[in-house]
Amino acid sequence: MLKITLKNSMIGYNKRQRATVKALGLGKVGSSVVQTDNDCIRGMITKVNHLLAVEELSDPVEVKE
Repeated sequence: MLKITLKNSMIGYNKRQRATVKALGLGKVGSSVVQTDNDCIRGMITKVNHLLAVEELSDPVEVKE
């Protein structure tokens, strides 16, 4: 599992990079999501790695409602 956090604003970046960040589930600066670790997500992270902070989580996170 990967915890992905948006560190920088998307202002000034092109539409494709904005769409990639949105597809990862991120919106505002400081927002975080937990995604599965697979090739698709890794590719998306690579395209916008200058905007993100990524942490690898060892155990699955339980979602509290």
